[in-house]
Amino acid sequence: MSRKTTKTQVLAESAMMVALSIAIFAISDFIPWPFAYGGGFTLFGQVPIVLISYRHGVKNGLAAAFVLALFELFMGFKNVTYAANALGMAVIILADYIIAFGCLGLGGMFKGKFGNKQTAELVAGGLTVCILRFLCHFISGVTVWAGYCPEGEAVAVYSLVYNGSFMLVETILTVVGLIAVSAVFNLKKKNI
Repeated sequence: MSRKTTKTQVLAESAMMVALSIAIFAISDFIPWPFAYGGGFTLFGQVPIVLISYRHGVKNGLAAAFVLALFELFMGFKNVTYAANALGMAVIILADYIIAFGCLGLGGMFKGKFGNKQTAELVAGGLTVCILRFLCHFISGVTVWAGYCPEGEAVAVYSLVYNGSFMLVETILTVVGLIAVSAVFNLKKKNI
């Protein structure tokens, strides 16, 4: 098979997985979660991006994740307007959207690191990107969103509970989704 065909296959798979992830996130954006200032979880919305990273490398995963990040920024742009100033807006754009969702593209970083045990590599990648995404939201919570913390409550605790509540569910669903996909497909094969 020619190199051009391989690039075409990577692009086609990436486009399909980004579209699937966007569709899942879009559906979830219309579900009224009890999070006043954003947040919420999806039913396996991060899984397609982690799979692209695992199948086609971190570089392609980061590109796919960046597209998802831009979509999420567009869908959640009203949250940016809550910032008190331009610096706060920049932190929200970067920490809550671009970096938070962009880090999903690192999901394939463990490919080949655990003796080619696909499930372990996927789970390690999935857990890592979920932790990184949580840290992005946590940092945004203790900086920009600190003013929304209830009086008398520690800002760090508020951010931990607020962001941890939805990211814990998102992490569990991501790991379960990755295990399920790994049980059915050999992602290292050229055609699955």
